[in-house]
Amino acid sequence: MSALEKMTRGVAWGNLDVLVVDMPPGTGDAQLSMSQRLRLSGALIVSTPQDIALIDARRGANMFRKVQVPIIGLVENMSCFKCPKCGEKSYIFGEGGAQRTAEDMDMKFLGEVSEIPLEIDIRTGSDEGKPIVISSPNSASAQAYLRVAEKVTQRLKELAEERLMGPDISL
Repeated sequence: MSALEKMTRGVAWGNLDVLVVDMPPGTGDAQLSMSQRLRLSGALIVSTPQDIALIDARRGANMFRKVQVPIIGLVENMSCFKCPKCGEKSYIFGEGGAQRTAEDMDMKFLGEVSEIPLEIDIRTGSDEGKPIVISSPNSASAQAYLRVAEKVTQRLKELAEERLMGPDISL
């Protein structure tokens, strides 16, 4: 929590459009403290499609709802493994779990199944500090990340508009 306090209160970020904080899965003290101490625009839930990971995703979404943080949506990460030799996709974590979870929990599904694969180029680029959207911006993986980013941005705009308009009250 000390690191989060320093990051959110002790850094002169300047004029930001969006600040993304990548948190570990679950409903720990850090997530709860952030929800209570900061005015969050929303929480983006990211999960692999396997059942055990989706249990954490559900818990996280429920916790954010309880503390009245809007859910931006659910993104399925590492949907499949893409063979570097032949390009064939293997769904090693299952298929479609995040989309079903989003539907069951009335969340927007922001990442298409198999859109963001588990791919060696993504891992090596991350290790080298060169995200795939920088190192290979025209690759299918980079384009997938950009599409998800556009959906997240659009969803944030929708949530902001909903807050400005307030609840729909009919007399």
